[in-house]
Amino acid sequence: MYDLAIIGGGPGGYVAAERAGAAGLSTIIFEKKSLGGVCLNEGCIPTKTLLYSAKVYNYALTGEHYGVHVSNPTIDYGEVVKRKEKVVKKLVGGVKAAMKANKVEVVAAEAMIEGRDAEGIKIKAGENEYVARNLLICTGSEAAVPPFPGLKEAGDVICTNREILDLKEQPKELVVIGGGVIGMEFAAFYNTIGTKVTVVEMLPKILGPLDDEISSMLQKIYAKRGVNFCLSCKVTGIEGNTVVYEDPEGKTQKVCGDKILVSVGRRANLNGFGAENLGLEYLLNKNGRPVGIKVDEHMRTNIPGVYAAGDVTGFSMLAHTASREGEVAVNNILGKKDRMRYDAIPGVVYTNPEVAGVGLTEEQAKASGKEYVIVKLPMAYSGRFVAENEGGEGICKIIAGKKYHEVLGVHMLGNPSSEILYGCCMAIETEMTLEQMREVVFPHPTVSEILKETAFSFK
Repeated sequence: MYDLAIIGGGPGGYVAAERAGAAGLSTIIFEKKSLGGVCLNEGCIPTKTLLYSAKVYNYALTGEHYGVHVSNPTIDYGEVVKRKEKVVKKLVGGVKAAMKANKVEVVAAEAMIEGRDAEGIKIKAGENEYVARNLLICTGSEAAVPPFPGLKEAGDVICTNREILDLKEQPKELVVIGGGVIGMEFAAFYNTIGTKVTVVEMLPKILGPLDDEISSMLQKIYAKRGVNFCLSCKVTGIEGNTVVYEDPEGKTQKVCGDKILVSVGRRANLNGFGAENLGLEYLLNKNGRPVGIKVDEHMRTNIPGVYAAGDVTGFSMLAHTASREGEVAVNNILGKKDRMRYDAIPGVVYTNPEVAGVGLTEEQAKASGKEYVIVKLPMAYSGRFVAENEGGEGICKIIAGKKYHEVLGVHMLGNPSSEILYGCCMAIETEMTLEQMREVVFPHPTVSEILKETAFSFK
């Protein structure tokens, strides 16, 4: 009998297992592929490794702006991919070590929930059966691939985030269907290393949920670099290596690529592990279809002793959200009062320049009916930013309540906004005001000072 069984070894599952084991719970985790889940093996880490190689290459190409001259820099795609694999292998090893250090039993097999009775929750994996007092479901998500006509016939021309990471040769031309975070990060990588990139997006803007002003600025930057954006365009089919789409005027257009990346979102993994044997309630979309396991703020499902965390809840499909949800579930199993809060979930797009944001966007604030004010400054108000980003464009934008000036949202374009966003998360969590932000002593010179300068720009 285990205190806790976890199905899925991604950021939600392995972090929960580590916390549970450290707290003294007898814990077992089932992972049929590789510890680390999509994030570590097919998402966050490998893509950021590729993007950093592209950034280093870009430094070499633009070194003269900083007085550094490099003759004929080249990028070796094969070596870049090898380094990506090395980084992933090292970090997967680190997760394995963490499981061992916290006495978590790891079962490398597909788990199947058989049901629940007086003895506990029963799970079968391979030829063995396991029983646990509590269960945490962290089965994650998979790439959503619409049934475009001709998609199957296109064969290996079609890629999702999984297949494109394993390409051994750099495509000369890439068509990206979907201008969301995944699509834009791959578009940024391949554009930087010399691939001709076209992004076909159904919405009138890239990065749909992000602040409109900032996503528009990023689009213009990459358009200048040669990325072709086809916005408000609906894909109607695939013809071999050609994407057929309908433009805003209703005319049929075509664009070709050596590879076609389908990145239109992700879908929660709700089947294949016996969830139906528990009688779980699901979160439904407007068409009545299940899109996630329904949980409360403590990550509890409708079944006592059964919790869910991460992408499988269909709510916030981000690795760091999953990790925190896993921690909340474990804390409640331990009897500690903890609840999941979503007001300060950060989001980052690791393009060059980076986009980072947390809290309400201007559009969300407007739609909510809240009274708010907006203060913003170019990143060039930071001396460190100017020193390290020759000719770089950027902006810091803060949304605050009109009456009390509490921070409701912060959105930035510019490097390294991902590394300073955590302070904004804390500001929202603690309901910090613009006046209080002004009183914080920021290290100088750092790009983070832009937050204080932006707060001072409010009159």
